[in-house]
Amino acid sequence: MSYVAPAVRANFESLTIDLKNTILERDVVINTIQDLVNTLEQILAEEKAKNPYLH
Repeated sequence: MSYVAPAVRANFESLTIDLKNTILERDVVINTIQDLVNTLEQILAEEKAKNPYLH
């Protein structure tokens, strides 16, 4: 089960619903803004691997 700490909840809530759902499906723990950034970078890398036309 994913967890987003109160300290970064506002940043998390500013994301699109699709991104929030993708993050929550990953069963990650996000305690800091760096945790959130790292998770978003992982999602981006996976999407780029699926679609090499993304920059």
